[in-house]
Amino acid sequence: MATAKQLDDLTECAICTEVYMDPRVLPCVHTFCLKCIEAWSKDKQPGDKLACPLCRKEFSLPSNGVTDFPKNFFIQKFLQMRELSSVESQSSLCEACSGGEVDERRVATVYCVDCQQKICQTCEKDHKKFKATLLHSIVNIGEKFVKEKFFEALPANCDIHTGDPLRIYCFDCKSAICMMCYVELHNNHKCSDITKVDDDFRKQMGSDAEKTVAGIEKCREMLKGLEKEMKGFEVLVVTTEIEINAKAEQLKKKIDIEKERLINELKSMKEERMKEIESLREEIERLLVSMESYKKYVDEMREKGTACDVARAANGLHNRADELLVFDATERRLAELGHANVMFTWSHYISDDANKALGQLHLSINKPG
Repeated sequence: MATAKQLDDLTECAICTEVYMDPRVLPCVHTFCLKCIEAWSKDKQPGDKLACPLCRKEFSLPSNGVTDFPKNFFIQKFLQMRELSSVESQSSLCEACSGGEVDERRVATVYCVDCQQKICQTCEKDHKKFKATLLHSIVNIGEKFVKEKFFEALPANCDIHTGDPLRIYCFDCKSAICMMCYVELHNNHKCSDITKVDDDFRKQMGSDAEKTVAGIEKCREMLKGLEKEMKGFEVLVVTTEIEINAKAEQLKKKIDIEKERLINELKSMKEERMKEIESLREEIERLLVSMESYKKYVDEMREKGTACDVARAANGLHNRADELLVFDATERRLAELGHANVMFTWSHYISDDANKALGQLHLSINKPG
């Protein structure tokens, strides 16, 4: 189960760096606060292209705007877990006690998962007396909070038919549904008990996650190559600058102005080349971050997600894995970048023309193939 640090990472929005408020998941599987996505897309209209703030994957804005993006129920469970294990929850008042005055209510010690209420010891005893609440799942609050028990007890209910558990998976719609959804909308579709598809989806997620491992290594290798190219080019620039300075000292009185021009030209070449390398490096790093965050999320889903969580997320995660493993554009840019070489061809004679007396710079790019 997640540590406190992992719990913080899973429950904090990458945009506002605060605890998620109404977490929504984008098609690329990254999750953000609804208010943060609204601010990010404030100048966009339905149908416009919107890029993920983290991985830059583009997708179309839904017809009703960002509110159409699905809630991340898996993350919401972690939010509830974080809240129930916090120090503040240890002083929360019972939400079930009757009586008007707040100071008459007792401190809550447990949380009823079915009622979704923090309750005190007295109310907990009442819960265990009445037949209607006898079988409700109860978890401790604060330091005694048992995370594993909470995940097992937390129900997965239908968004449309409130309170109805999600027990069926519709293959046609690729979604988890309740019995009433099946009766009303899906009875002609191919469906199955959600627990029966659980193993297959977990295996599929595992396979997709394993594929990204090779992609992650590929990104790292490309970054190593770029790092080598950058350092090698910098060494060439330094060596070339030494050659320029050595020749310039011989002709200093006559060609100080030309020397400065050449150095500036060299720096301009370096700046332009480094921009190209840096741009490609950022693209590969974004791809690496996407793959690593994807694998981390899938691992958490496989380890802690219920059958319903897995069924809800499986198709989107599968499609996202396929998207992440498309390297064509990046590899093409890497090939086009090629290997740069800079040379200084210095002059063997002194000329009245300062532009020719010192020498000239040449930049050549050797591309594979």
